[in-house]
Amino acid sequence: MLGVLKSFDLPLEQYADDVQSIVGSCIERFGAREWKLVVTTNEIHGHLGIYSTLGAKMGLRAREYFESKGVSGHISVLSYAGTVPPVSCLNDGLQISTGATVGHGLISISGEPLKRAEALFTAGGSRLRLKLEPEYERQIQQDISHGVARYGSSPAYWQHVRELALKYWSEWDRRAIFSVQPESFGAVL
Repeated sequence: MLGVLKSFDLPLEQYADDVQSIVGSCIERFGAREWKLVVTTNEIHGHLGIYSTLGAKMGLRAREYFESKGVSGHISVLSYAGTVPPVSCLNDGLQISTGATVGHGLISISGEPLKRAEALFTAGGSRLRLKLEPEYERQIQQDISHGVARYGSSPAYWQHVRELALKYWSEWDRRAIFSVQPESFGAVL
């Protein structure tokens, strides 16, 4: 399905100053497709966030998995990120990167009490579970805890979160940060 834009080639000066410094390296390392999805996600999300960025990377990873298997069509998503930030911000990235939006009725949120960066994707009779690897989750928690201890809830804390999001965006490869588990339809959810 064709979107609205023919290309996503914005002049460098259109990006925020701190984002300008990663444009070239991110596109070179992770591709223009990921770049477009992460930028779009964070524009819609309202700020550059950690989990929204990870959601875009996760959804693209799922889409690539299904494409490699010749599976096409709509992807539906069951998210385990809940509805309370910051982990729930993953859902914005999942929607943008998969097209499984609330409007399409293709994303749902698990009622499980443990909220986490994990989702179950279904497309063309195939299912795939992606989960942020524990070492990356620990890194986020450690970095956030450091920010809270140092900055409290001040504007400096939100700048810290932005810097972390930029770091994770430019350094974390979607092909390495998620566990990938294909599932059969008989598997227990």
